[in-house]
Order: sequence, then structure tokens, then C-alpha cells
Amino acid sequence: MAGSMAFGVVVGTRENPRIGWIEKPVPVTEELLALTGPVPPTQVFRFSAPCQENGCCHFDGKDCRLATRLVQLLPAAGTSLPACRVRPDCRWFRQEGSAACHRCPEIVTYSVDPTEQLSRAATPDGRAAGKP
Repeated sequence: MAGSMAFGVVVGTRENPRIGWIEKPVPVTEELLALTGPVPPTQVFRFSAPCQENGCCHFDGKDCRLATRLVQLLPAAGTSLPACRVRPDCRWFRQEGSAACHRCPEIVTYSVDPTEQLSRAATPDGRAAGKP
């Protein structure tokens, strides 16, 4: 996606992944994506991208419902704001404030065994995947 930046690396364990912040976000290039080898880049990096607004299933015409659900459903990962270089341009921060930042370290694109709360937050209709 045009304008995408890698701003974190997935660290922690398979069961409890977390984001390790990159000191300075880097533009997403073919060379960067190739560094992950056979592993999909979304399992290695955390990316930011310009909001796609109506092109995204989480956008309700005004707000990012994903950010709202993350703040509503997930516990805060800490009490201090993570060192983040994308915050000035972050839609989640502009919309949800520091509450979004407190959940950001635990947000990974790919999770082996996501919690029910994370699964519900990531699902556009707010239900856990495979749950009525």
C-alpha cells in the first residue's frame, strides 16, 4: 500500500507476541519485505499505512471502528506511552488518544492463538471469528 511504513518488529513469544519499536520507521520496499525470507512480512513487522477510509471494512464513514473495538475490548498493555514515531500521523491516536497507544504494543497482524477479545476486535462485525 502506498505510504506504508514499518515501525515495529514482532518480538516476544509465539503465544504472547509484542511489538518492539524501530527507532525510525522505514518505508516499505520490496527489499524490506524480502528480508523476512519465507515468513510473511506481517509475521515479522508491524506496519502503518494511510487510512483507506471507505476502502476499509473497519471504517464507518467517520471513525476507525477497529481502533474503537481495540480500546473497548483489550486491556491496556502498560501505563506509559510507548516510544512511537508514527503517533503524529496515527489515526488511532487522533481518534482514541492515549488509550489506543496503551494497546498498540500487543497488536500484531498475525497471531497464532488470538484471545477472544483480540479476535472480536479484529472482526468487522465485532464477533469472535467462528462465533455466533
